Amino acid sequence: MKAVSLSRPQNSARLADYVILAKPRISVLVLFTVGIGVLLASLPNIPLAIFFHAVLGTALVATGASALNQWLECDSDARMRRTRNRPLPAGRMSSLEVLGFGVVCGVVGTAYLWLTLASPCAAILAAFTFFSYVCVYTPLKRITTLNTLIGAIPGAMPPVIGWAAVTGEVSPEAMTLFVILFLWQVPHFLAIAWMYREEYARAGLVMLPVTDADGSLTARQMILYCVALAACSLGPVLLGSASWLYVVGALLLGLTFIRSTIYFAVSPTVEQARRVLRASLIYLPGLLFVLFVDRSIHLLLIR
Repeated sequence: MKAVSLSRPQNSARLADYVILAKPRISVLVLFTVGIGVLLASLPNIPLAIFFHAVLGTALVATGASALNQWLECDSDARMRRTRNRPLPAGRMSSLEVLGFGVVCGVVGTAYLWLTLASPCAAILAAFTFFSYVCVYTPLKRITTLNTLIGAIPGAMPPVIGWAAVTGEVSPEAMTLFVILFLWQVPHFLAIAWMYREEYARAGLVMLPVTDADGSLTARQMILYCVALAACSLGPVLLGSASWLYVVGALLLGLTFIRSTIYFAVSPTVEQARRVLRASLIYLPGLLFVLFVDRSIHLLLIR
């Protein structure tokens, strides 16, 4: 009985470490946007089987990418307070174990999408996302400040994967979602990088806020991408897939996001960067929710 009681905490701790490898905060956002892609592509008849397969397969791919990201960044993670307790730098898992877990999740997730969906398009997009995140974005974090823009490409793929899971193609509507996610990530991640710029510098990661001492360039980039985001968020209207309800919601959310970046430009402090981060976390779910509601109402009215 004692052996059993001791094994339970150990098993729980082990499971917790695997959850950490999956980067649950990022994974939740990934799966949310995959689901939105499926819903927007399939309204009004939502195929639950496709929704399940797309979310599960992408979850495995995202978990694999996150694990391999931590495998490649073990040394830098060990130098940062916010990441040094991850399983690999803390010594709770071996390098080989994390590598194997990441590869298996990535391969199995891609194969799952290939085998369970009618078209291979979603699986191909997921494989591209996995490769570009692990093999391109992660190494570039030590080389150039452009890594944020490059990393925004795989970061913007989840809704496209969800869309392709339903339609088997990448349509203009799917590309609109890609552009929105791409532009949104820049101020979002710049805010995080400003908040932890000293830790990033200590870890040897080349983020824009690390090289931008007074924050002026970081602020300009935030404002520029937020303005571009507000403009491009109206893409669904131009494509005829959204109405005035979405326009009102998109503009209100966009102006609120832009305002937070302007405040940061006036006072580039950690607290103001945190407010930009909060605004970004309100903006994206809010925008996608408004788009979903707007399209649902439109389809109900024309039936």
